[in-house]
Amino acid sequence: MNTIGSELRLTLFGASHGPCVGAVLDGVPPGMAVDLGRLQGEVDLRRPSAGIGTPRREEDRIEVLSGIVEGKSTGGPITLVVMNRDTDSRKYDRFKDVPRPGHADLTARSKYSECVDLRGGGQFSGRMTVALVAAGAVAKMLLEERGVRVAGYVRQIGGVRDQEDRGFAEALLSRSNEVRAATPELAGAMRQEIMAAGEEGDSVGGVVQCVVDGLPMGLGEPFFDTVEGEISKMVFAVPGVKGIEFGSGFAAAAMRGSQHNDPFVLLEGKVRTAKNDAGGILGGITNGMPLVFRVAIKPTASIARAQRSLDVRSGRQTELKIEGRHDPCIAPRAVPVIEAAAALALADLSMRGGTVD
Repeated sequence: MNTIGSELRLTLFGASHGPCVGAVLDGVPPGMAVDLGRLQGEVDLRRPSAGIGTPRREEDRIEVLSGIVEGKSTGGPITLVVMNRDTDSRKYDRFKDVPRPGHADLTARSKYSECVDLRGGGQFSGRMTVALVAAGAVAKMLLEERGVRVAGYVRQIGGVRDQEDRGFAEALLSRSNEVRAATPELAGAMRQEIMAAGEEGDSVGGVVQCVVDGLPMGLGEPFFDTVEGEISKMVFAVPGVKGIEFGSGFAAAAMRGSQHNDPFVLLEGKVRTAKNDAGGILGGITNGMPLVFRVAIKPTASIARAQRSLDVRSGRQTELKIEGRHDPCIAPRAVPVIEAAAALALADLSMRGGTVD
């Protein structure tokens, strides 16, 4: 439910408009250096940018409650907390009777009854991902000790698509702009796409691409705990995710085997492939090539336009206009979240497979 992982176990707690959100990360080996400044920096990448993000302004300062002393992990559970301070819950009561289109209001109420917390989306809110990013930062440090690095970037916003398939170094450059695009030119075009949707009281979706460099060959636990499966489960927990593909993904359906198969070559004394349509995975196991996957992010469900809904108490059709503070596009803020999800899944698999001491 709220806990995931085998050797590296993550538990999330809190809610969007509760006192705080947080994470407990259990299984981190003792003595690992934890750069708290770097951890805070990862969380800051998730914060909204002026003009293309929500006006909600949270400080998002990470508080370490346990598991880290004098910059090193103790071996005990690492507990990380972020306080919620800029909340406004006044507009959410009516959504129990008139659910917002595209939101979890109706399904959450059917599962948790009248007790469900819908303020700001409750536990279904993207606010929960700040804790995920914090825990993911620790997982990144764990992986980096073994030469594994994770980077993501925005591949597409609405109709604006990056036609290049970027590697790790180019993906890392996306941190220099607020849209998290690979180039300044793409960032400008994508920003315009986001602002145009916002000006019309609407929203727009996007695609985040993630690249993992330095993975050894042999990571993965088939039959059921494959690399794709473990990453996908973690990624689909992120609010707004509607699809994931690895390597050439769905494009493989239009290819022939002679096109899709990656020829093996010897590169610097190591067996590698001449191209990477497999996305770094064969048989659910890493093959030593960069791991590449893409995630489809839906348009933000909360929009300023009037929408049709249903009053579930009276059974009458009604019109709903959502007030509040929302992102016209969540894809840029999703980049560090998807990176964190990948890092957590891969760190757990690494510990299970014996590649992390």
